[in-house]
Amino acid sequence: MSELLYTDKLSVGYGEKTVVRDIALAAKPGQVLCLIGPNGAGKSTLLKTLMGTLPPTGGALYLDGRQLQAYHEWELARISSAVLTARPEPELMTAAEVVSVGRYPYTGRLGILTEEDRRIVRETMEKVGVAQLADADFSRLSDGQRQRLLLARALCQQPRLLILDEPTSFLDIHHKLDFLQLIRVLVKGGELAVIMSMHELELAQRFADMLLCIRGGRVDRMGSPEEIFSGGYIEQLYDIENGSYDSLAGTAEAPRTEGAPRVFVIGGGGSGIPLYRRLCRLGIPFAVGVLPENDLDLPTARALAAIVIIDRANEPVSADKVNEALEILKTCEHVVCTTSFGSVNLENRRLLEYAKAHNMLINVNEIE
Repeated sequence: MSELLYTDKLSVGYGEKTVVRDIALAAKPGQVLCLIGPNGAGKSTLLKTLMGTLPPTGGALYLDGRQLQAYHEWELARISSAVLTARPEPELMTAAEVVSVGRYPYTGRLGILTEEDRRIVRETMEKVGVAQLADADFSRLSDGQRQRLLLARALCQQPRLLILDEPTSFLDIHHKLDFLQLIRVLVKGGELAVIMSMHELELAQRFADMLLCIRGGRVDRMGSPEEIFSGGYIEQLYDIENGSYDSLAGTAEAPRTEGAPRVFVIGGGGSGIPLYRRLCRLGIPFAVGVLPENDLDLPTARALAAIVIIDRANEPVSADKVNEALEILKTCEHVVCTTSFGSVNLENRRLLEYAKAHNMLINVNEIE
C-alpha cells in the first residue's frame, strides 16, 4: 500500500511554540493509525496540522504526493475530512441537513445541492446506519446518533483521508464498539486511510492497525499493537506510578495494598479476579495460590496481591508449591476459595481442607 500521507521531520505547535518536533509518520489506505499518549502531549495539535488548520512549525507534510500547503481549501476538502471532539449545536437543522454540509466542497459558493449530491447524502446515511434519522431534529438526538451523523457528514466529502479526534469520548461502551467497528468496515475496502486519537487504550489496541505514541515533545514510538502493547511500554509511556497496566489483557489496576496478607485466596481460571479487586478496594492485603504461570488469574493477582505463589504452566500443581502456599495461608486470618478443582489444580484442595479443619474458611460475602 502506497502512503497517502507522510511527513518529513514535521514539527507542530502554535505560532513560534513547537509542541511536538521531528515527527515521522505515514498513513496508508486500508489502515487505521491511532495516536496515543498522555494528556497535553500534542495529539490534537498534530491532528489539526494534518488537517491543515494549523501550519507546521517546521519540516514538511505531504498528502497524495503534494505538500499540504499547496492545496486550495476546497481542493483539500475533497481529499481529507475530519470529525473533531467539539460537538456542533446547529439550531433547527434536521439530521439530513447536517449531513448535507459535507457536500459543500462540491456545490460551489451558492451551496445548492444537486440530485447527485442528495443521492450521495442518502447512500452515505444508509452506509453509516442513520438513514432512519433523516428528518429528526439533530439537537434532540443522542450522542451516539450525533457522532454517526457527523461521521456521515465527513464521508459525504468522499475523502481518502479521515481524521478523528477522540471520536468515542462522549459515547457509552455500546456506541464506542459500534462506531469503531464501523470505522473498520469503512477502511476494509482499501481506499480510505484513517488517523485518529484515542484515550481508551484497550480499544486502540483492538481496532488500530498502527499506533503512534507521543510523549515529551516527540514521537516516542510507532508500531503495531503487538509491538506497542508489550514489555511494559504503556506504563512507561504514561508514567504510571499509582497502579499498573496489563498490556496483554488491556486492563488498568489500582495500587496493591501493602502489608502482611490477612486473607488467602484459593483462586484460578479467572474465578478470583473480582475478589482480588474487591479486597484491594477494601484495603485488605491478601495472598493467592497456587496459580500456574498461564492462569487467567495471574496478571491481576500479580498486580494486586501482596504474595502470589506460582507454579509451572501446563503441569499439575506440585506438592512443594502447595506446601509453600500452606505456610503463607497459616499466617492469614481467613481463607476464601473461588475455584473448583480439576486435574491441574487438584493439589490445591489441601489448602481448602486445612482451612475447613481450622475454621478459617469464609464466604466471599462475609468479607467486609
